[in-house]
Amino acid sequence: MERTKLIDLRSGKARHQTAKEIGITPQMLGAIERGDRTPSLPLAKKIADYYGKSVDEIFL
Repeated sequence: MERTKLIDLRSGKARHQTAKEIGITPQMLGAIERGDRTPSLPLAKKIADYYGKSVDEIFL
């Protein structure tokens, strides 16, 4: 299932730039956005903190 919330939160910012700021590869971010990969809880928390949201708001 595609995670459109993540794509919307990125709001046109380059994937590679966002991934670098989070500390993951652009490929990993793309896989998470497409729903091909599910992030670990620590990574989900890191992504949520980056966007200033809760894990629930983004991933549930």
